[in-house]
Amino acid sequence: MGGLSIWHWLIVLLVVVLVFGTSKLRNIGKDLGGAVRGFKEGMKGAEEETPANAANNAPPQQLAGKTIEAEVKHESTTKS
Repeated sequence: MGGLSIWHWLIVLLVVVLVFGTSKLRNIGKDLGGAVRGFKEGMKGAEEETPANAANNAPPQQLAGKTIEAEVKHESTTKS
């Protein structure tokens, strides 16, 4: 109960093709493919930049002479 069979998916596909048309679906596929390709290229570019940013991710021993600011908040727990 609740599962969709292959026939349900075929009917849904047929309705989508009738509503949007094959040319519109083809254009959507091209746009989606281009977006995925651009995302992959962006990820490759980010991987190439990581050696340059290695100094920012250095362990604390290598951060000598750099100041790190932080604010600490303490939440007290009282029992009533």
